[in-house]
Amino acid sequence: MTEIFPDLLRAIISTTANVLLMTSLLQPKYSKKATLLTMLGVLAADLGTAIYCYVSGNLTLLSKLDIILFAVLCFAVRPMFKDNFMQWLFSYITVQNISDTVIILSFLGSRHLPYPPYANSLLRILLFGAFLLVLWRYVRPLYRQAVEHWTAYFAVALGLYITFNYYVLTADDVVVMLTEQAVPLILVIFIGLASYGSILLSLKNLQREFRVKEENQKMQAEQEYLKLAAGNMSQRLALMEEASAQNNRASHDRRHFNNVLIELLEQRKTDEAVALLQNQNQVSHQIGEVYCENPAVNAAVCHYAAFAKQLGILTEIELDIPRDLIVDSLEITMVVSNLMENAIQACGALPKSSPPYLRFTCRNVGRLLLEMENPCTEGALLDHNGYPVACEDGHGIGSKSVLAFAKKYDGELMYRIENGVFRVRLLV
Repeated sequence: MTEIFPDLLRAIISTTANVLLMTSLLQPKYSKKATLLTMLGVLAADLGTAIYCYVSGNLTLLSKLDIILFAVLCFAVRPMFKDNFMQWLFSYITVQNISDTVIILSFLGSRHLPYPPYANSLLRILLFGAFLLVLWRYVRPLYRQAVEHWTAYFAVALGLYITFNYYVLTADDVVVMLTEQAVPLILVIFIGLASYGSILLSLKNLQREFRVKEENQKMQAEQEYLKLAAGNMSQRLALMEEASAQNNRASHDRRHFNNVLIELLEQRKTDEAVALLQNQNQVSHQIGEVYCENPAVNAAVCHYAAFAKQLGILTEIELDIPRDLIVDSLEITMVVSNLMENAIQACGALPKSSPPYLRFTCRNVGRLLLEMENPCTEGALLDHNGYPVACEDGHGIGSKSVLAFAKKYDGELMYRIENGVFRVRLLV
């Protein structure tokens, strides 16, 4: 037993490492306990064969049986994993290529160290440990992509596998073969490591390029939403400017009217004064309210507040928005318009039993804190990111425009639905 202990130790290390590599590269279908028991069965069967060959002293037979037995065992347990057959085969061949690489390097390295049998075992532990560490920490996510696109890389893995097995299966004495064919085997290992490294490096570069491309597409989409919202706002602002101009003209005309009325009263021409007042009552001028100091935002709020009142929606508006802002006035006006328009639409969808209201506040605390509150229907939903879900085609552009604005100015946007009340808060 003492004579075969170094051989048995190497067998335990190699078989255990192969099992760990297989479980690392493949995706288990069942529980961890079931997978562990299955792989322990593979480990026990492989070790049993190794012990038999070590007792008989035939290392060449062991190397050949190992190839066949491990393949048979892995084929038997393949249903335990999610990967399809070709994905599994690619992973199996990769494990065998790693195992052959470690066995060859540990054997050749141990020839130049004291106590070669134990040095061989130590080198195997270090090399298998290095492969497993790199695999788990750096390679595994990229390797899953390689497995999913196995058709592009299968030839490389298969070529290395055939080359390693050719040397083993055609050898009369595996120890002599490893000694005499050291240089060709090291060159094959170098080619194999370079090939796998190139595959993973190319996947990493493609992944980086894909992320950059995806980010650019998101930025372009956000810009498109802002442009679309700006285009829709141009007509609204034109109407608001016209309403503001009408209000200014009405205020100017009122001063003249008051002067004429005072003059008539001073001249005791009461009949003419009464007639003038009656005539004035027949002309209704819409006088805009002042909700905040910023003209553009105030015009938008006046427009939507008047629209809400026409629909019978109770409005509570309290805004502290200064004239000069660190953000673009047109963009913040678009945000306010979209928030008020969305709230009005939500109120319009309410059943008659639910009283509609719109509560809009803004606090200036160094940054602007806007909050909109309105009742909503039971069908109102938020997606997994916490943003409103558009239930109809053509809807949702306003919410995306608000999100694009928040991202542009590094703001904080939060939506919440509680007890039939929809709230949105924007800090920018």
